Amino acid sequence: MSETPAIELRKINKSFGPVHANKDIDLVVKKGSIHGIIGENGAGKSTLMSILYGFYNADDGDILVDGRTVTISDSKHAIALGIGMVHQHFMLVDNFSVLENVVLGAEDSGLLAGGLARAKRELKRLEEEYELRVDPEALIQDLPVGLQQRVEILKALYRSAEVLILDEPTGVLTPAEADHLFKILNVLKDEGKTILLITHKLREIMAVTDTVSVMRRGEMVATRETAGTTMEELAELMVGRSVLLRVDKKPAEPGAPVLEVENLTVTDKRGVQAVKDVSFTVRAGEIVGIAGVSGNGQSELLETLAGIRKATSGKLKINGETIDLGASTLDAADMRDKNMGHVPEDRHRMGLINSFAEYENSILGYHRDPAYSKGLLMDLAVIRKNAVAEIEKYDIRPPNPMLKTASFSGGNQQKIVLAREIERDPQVLLVGQPTRGVDIGAIEFIHRRLVELRDAGKGILLVSVELDEIRGLSDRVLVMFDGRIVGERGADADEGDLGLLMAGVDDTHSAPAEGGVQ
Repeated sequence: MSETPAIELRKINKSFGPVHANKDIDLVVKKGSIHGIIGENGAGKSTLMSILYGFYNADDGDILVDGRTVTISDSKHAIALGIGMVHQHFMLVDNFSVLENVVLGAEDSGLLAGGLARAKRELKRLEEEYELRVDPEALIQDLPVGLQQRVEILKALYRSAEVLILDEPTGVLTPAEADHLFKILNVLKDEGKTILLITHKLREIMAVTDTVSVMRRGEMVATRETAGTTMEELAELMVGRSVLLRVDKKPAEPGAPVLEVENLTVTDKRGVQAVKDVSFTVRAGEIVGIAGVSGNGQSELLETLAGIRKATSGKLKINGETIDLGASTLDAADMRDKNMGHVPEDRHRMGLINSFAEYENSILGYHRDPAYSKGLLMDLAVIRKNAVAEIEKYDIRPPNPMLKTASFSGGNQQKIVLAREIERDPQVLLVGQPTRGVDIGAIEFIHRRLVELRDAGKGILLVSVELDEIRGLSDRVLVMFDGRIVGERGADADEGDLGLLMAGVDDTHSAPAEGGVQ
């Protein structure tokens, strides 16, 4: 391995107004290595990588590529220096072919001098050399996300990238797809490529990286050889205190059914069935998790049960009352009146009004409750008093109910939503992506609150794309694929087993899974 680092950053600083996003950052990345960068939300990871890729210009500091000091003015300049980036949200044109996407933006490349045929030959060489096989004639819109990600990597390699930055690369992958990605990264490393892996998943850091750097509040606080550290140490470095990485809970003691769903079908605005004849039960005192890759009907299922989306057909029994969802006119307010809470998957789109103060968001959806009324007016003193109590109980920071919700971090915004829903003492709680975009310290807190609610005899339906979260919190796991529930497993569900079901493969028959759990 070369003595000269592939990338070296020296005293990088970047501010956005009063926010100092990167403070005197030093980073050395060895050639031919996989180097992980971890940190809480707002730690400055994305800003630092955006500087390296030319999206931002540093206020001061030096960037060295192969030992030479460079100024990276934009992403085109970064590509010319051999730096490629695979974004968390793919930058692909859906109705273009794989080949067209790979050459898009590189039309002035010498590889196109002989036309697309020459470019196709180069693409085939890259596919074989790096085990990134994908049909060059296939349309992007027809490819699963795992193959779309391969196309993004091929785009960078086609442009002769020697350094690849991957930003949260497994967020949309099944466990099996993630494992295959790691194999590809190791092949790239063996061929001399250098990988910078940005992720919040400590398990992935331990599995695939050689070195890991930890950022906290805009500063680089530690760099460790991966083989010489632990997930516990890395978590403590990220947060600045010790963190419990596992969900601490006793076995569930489920009681009577509190939520029963029978033959639920939901058709989306395009006329496509998003939920197909789904049936299941949630009992008091248990957490039922729904695992699946995003886009397989989980969102539509939660929104329908919460009264936000109209069902095509099916029945719902909640606390003994049966509702024909196909004929029902019930909305979200009606479902709240039936003692059902809802933590939506997208807190910004459905859970909060960011321009409102924290105390206003603390009663959103419950503002007609007589407890908050004073004659014809709202009793602001009572509302603010309750908000202060929730802030203290849920450790919401900063502890200021008058502050605009937009001023809170993602984790604290999520706590505001959870506090609002849990403190109404619902018999059933629907929870979508409870820790999406949430710091590791807040994740620990949120998990503990959900377990406490379960132990208080409530029924919880949990949807999450984080398989570790599903396995850690759930007492039973249902798996959704293509709008159907294709399997049910217990609390000790095997990751590989769940991964096969999430990919639409029935592990007992090695064929696409069909049907549902009745």
